Amino acid sequence: METKDKIKSISLKMFAERGFEGTSLAQIAAGVGIKKPSLYNYYSGKEELFWAVFQGVLWDYVAHIEERYANLQEHTVETTLRELLYCTCKYYWEHEDESALLKRVMLFPYPPLEEKVRSEFLVSEEATTRILKEVFQKGMDEGVIKERELVDLLATFYCLIDGLFVQMFYYPKQHFESKLESAWRIFWSGIQLT
Repeated sequence: METKDKIKSISLKMFAERGFEGTSLAQIAAGVGIKKPSLYNYYSGKEELFWAVFQGVLWDYVAHIEERYANLQEHTVETTLRELLYCTCKYYWEHEDESALLKRVMLFPYPPLEEKVRSEFLVSEEATTRILKEVFQKGMDEGVIKERELVDLLATFYCLIDGLFVQMFYYPKQHFESKLESAWRIFWSGIQLT
């Protein structure tokens, strides 16, 4: 692994576990196996390093969703929405450090970075929102989904994801998967045009 990648990997783990304020550049350097001054060959300071890690987490997830959506073009609206929900949960389940960082940063942001963090999160969310709007609109056009305001459908879907995101931290995988399936069934039955 390249040194810069190793720095980001170790930083991700430490920022996820300890937060921005609880992580020092000295700790990161020790974790990487380099001296603290060597970090400055790659990043100007802790804030720039944190920002690189945080943006990486956000945009890697967006890329994952975009790739999955590209492979769902020939599927039904129901299957597409279900797969987008399930692949989101699977992504966060398999990327524990990324999930922990997002949870920590969004719920307990470092005050000087709070506005910047929320702004970047909303920009990244807009990328997934474009996909979801397309799917919901297709569902309404095809008469599969009840006619609703897109903003309401999006809010409901995001609240479902947010609730499931929290549930991941509470339950073992098998128990979580059962809750996911139940949540999906109720969500779909609520928007499906019958």
